[in-house]
Amino acid sequence: MALPTFEKKRLVGLIAILSFGLTSLSAVLLPSPVAPLGPALFITGFFILIPLVLVLGEDFPLVAADVADAEATSPAAERPVAALRERYATGEIDEAEFERKLDRLLATEDLDERFDRTAAEVSDGSDENSAREYELE
Repeated sequence: MALPTFEKKRLVGLIAILSFGLTSLSAVLLPSPVAPLGPALFITGFFILIPLVLVLGEDFPLVAADVADAEATSPAAERPVAALRERYATGEIDEAEFERKLDRLLATEDLDERFDRTAAEVSDGSDENSAREYELE
């Protein structure tokens, strides 16, 4: 039987609610010889499990893979082009407008690549003159 998986925020909330609730119940309902179990539940939940979930993230067995992280790692330029293609396919825009917007997106992409190259060269400490040439373009 497979373990259930939760989003990271939901799992942290679940652990917090369960830790607080079980601590409160144990303080009220458990007899005095077992009373130290209450603080142990609180410490285990808040000071061990929650930090483990936050630090390990998706490596923690109960945390599901984050869909937003997968989208963030995909190239940003592909999403606008895909949206533009979809608008053209549904007939929302005509061919001339599609071509014009596609050219604009591709030109912006070229500028982004140049800017990224310039920033990488400057941060690496490589030839500053070539970086200045990119900035002038």
